[in-house]
Order: sequence, then C-alpha cells, then structure tokens
Amino acid sequence: MRTHVEFRSDAFPRDESEDGCVNPECWGKNLASFLGEKLQAFGIAVEEIYSEDWGWVVPIEHSKFPMWLGCGNYDEYPNGFLVFIEPSRPFVKKGLFRKIDTRVEVEKLAVAITAILEGDDRIRDVRWWSEEECC
Repeated sequence: MRTHVEFRSDAFPRDESEDGCVNPECWGKNLASFLGEKLQAFGIAVEEIYSEDWGWVVPIEHSKFPMWLGCGNYDEYPNGFLVFIEPSRPFVKKGLFRKIDTRVEVEKLAVAITAILEGDDRIRDVRWWSEEECC
C-alpha cells in the first residue's frame, strides 16, 4: 500500500505565517495548500488545512473513515518534502468487531498525488517508500 512519498522541489518555501504554528525546523504550508487545491481536480474534496507541530494536515472529506494527508519538509535534503496518507494501514477498526478496508480509497488518493507531483515540472525525484521503509 503506497502511503509515503518523498520528492524534491524549490516551489514550496517556508512561509512566514508558519512561524509559531509548527516546530522551528518544520514547514509545509505552501505544499499543503498546493495539494489541497490540486486534489479537487481529481474529485477529491478537502477541508481547511491546519498545522501540527511537525507540519501541515490536509483533511480529506470522507464518510467511511477519517482520511488526511500530512505534508512537511524532509530533512534528508535541503529542498526535500514528505507527504503521507492516513490511514496508512490496510484496515481501520470500527467498533469491537468490524474492520473497514482502506486500500481502495488510499490507492485512489495515491494515484492522484502521483499525477499531481509528476505533472509539475518544478517537482523532481518523486519516490514512494516501500512498506518496510515507512510502516
């Protein structure tokens, strides 16, 4: 299941409005806004982005289970970024005995993210992590 993708780009610099919203060495607001806007062209509705201490969240409107993207800089490279999809597991629990399969919806989101990233010439070195690398 593809849930974590890294890439490099100079198109999403730190935004001064992020100061105080995330940890000092973290950013990703411009990336989160970009993805939120682009996902709509794929029929994926998003809610208002918000910050966490590690970066930015793009909530996905989804009725079966909570879904969101995490967006932030990736310290491995000076212009590196990481986007991850939650849920990152094939199933989520609902109640004590019911499991909901997340794979189809997560893959639909991964396909859209791939198309967005690979369709922008400002973005390079797009690489999805293997399950061993991320989970």
